[in-house]
Amino acid sequence: MTVTPAHLHDLASRAEALTTEALTLGGGPPEGDYLAVVQQAVESLARGAEALRRAAADLAELQAQPCGMPWTVCPEHGNTLSSSAGISTCRVCRRTWHYDRLGRPCREPVTWKVIDRAGTETRMCDGHVLGARAAVEGATFLRLDEGGAGVRL
Repeated sequence: MTVTPAHLHDLASRAEALTTEALTLGGGPPEGDYLAVVQQAVESLARGAEALRRAAADLAELQAQPCGMPWTVCPEHGNTLSSSAGISTCRVCRRTWHYDRLGRPCREPVTWKVIDRAGTETRMCDGHVLGARAAVEGATFLRLDEGGAGVRL
């Protein structure tokens, strides 16, 4: 079985549900450390759920195929970056990156498959597909799902 971020998110949700259920336990036998043991279990489950969520995010980042286009764009607005003194800024949202994104290959995750009229397939991120939609007439744009299959939009 291949572990995916979705599997880890599911495990984290189940751990959170167990945490909630354990919190409702109370009124155990008056003798012994029953409540202290339950509290320790609740804290362990909560830590485990958080660790699973972090692991899911880390795994998703490791599995993400980078766009790789020879220049970087704003992930939300496309080719709207300007760069000065080593700081890149989106001219639309004003988001900044403290390095020159214009001179580096794009590291945003691939989210689209674009097929031009000649049948050439190019995979690209959300930001690059904005420019491609305006520039590539007659192309087919397929949004990729988690498994990498195209979904026609």
